[in-house]
Amino acid sequence: MLKNIIFVFSLFFYTFIFAQTTSGNAEITKQSTASKQVSTFIIEAPQLKTSKKIWVYLPKNYGASTKKFPVIYMHDAQNLFDTKTSFVGEWNIDETLDSINAQVIIIGIEHGNEKRMEELTPFKNEKYGGGNADNYLDFIVKTLKPYVDKNYKTKTNASNTALFGSSLGGLVSFYGALKYPEVFGKIGCFSPSFWFNRKEIFELMKKTKTFKTKIYFLCGNNEGDDDMIRDLNAMEYQVNTKRCSCKMLNKKIIVDGGQHNEKLWREGFKKAYLWLF
Repeated sequence: MLKNIIFVFSLFFYTFIFAQTTSGNAEITKQSTASKQVSTFIIEAPQLKTSKKIWVYLPKNYGASTKKFPVIYMHDAQNLFDTKTSFVGEWNIDETLDSINAQVIIIGIEHGNEKRMEELTPFKNEKYGGGNADNYLDFIVKTLKPYVDKNYKTKTNASNTALFGSSLGGLVSFYGALKYPEVFGKIGCFSPSFWFNRKEIFELMKKTKTFKTKIYFLCGNNEGDDDMIRDLNAMEYQVNTKRCSCKMLNKKIIVDGGQHNEKLWREGFKKAYLWLF
């Protein structure tokens, strides 16, 4: 019950803050912290009947290099690179990748503000609604990825394409691995909100014959109650029934004291990236 209260409070506060900021009614005092490696563009999203702002991180040597780079698609782009646009703190993705000279492109997809819950949930929840993740993932796979592959120097195969997110973003990233295993070969699944669609996502996983995707699970042991860890362990077990554990394609980290917030995800990102790539 506690997780639901926290989720609903966060959802509506999150939506309110971004709605106010977008409309210009909120006074913005934060300074931008995005590095010069980060740029943005707008792309039409016909599957969602809207347009999307996309954030792009390019490695420092991108311009001078003739090689191609793997790509990580990440949700909630407002929180990835810039304190000014973040909800309650950014992930410092650009600074983290710069510090290790990472050879990867990050494509951050801004969430849809009041549409965020709909976009990031695979199935409708009887109490909270949602359930438009199929269209959201179709946008990424059929509209955004072709544009990115055409306009940037990318490695296009599944082993070099990852989907990464936290909370509802963790849920939709895992769902993306089930729906598009030929597209996303690697998944960063942080604090996934499996509870939102627990029955449906576990049933879908049980029906899945094989699961070849490399996946990094992370959560804290202080995220509200025991359901997070219980669901994560149960899903890891289901994944392991679909492939030989000898292949070492799973990693699960449970952070002592970790809470459901950007601090946990920011501090976990570097190790997740290094393990996945």
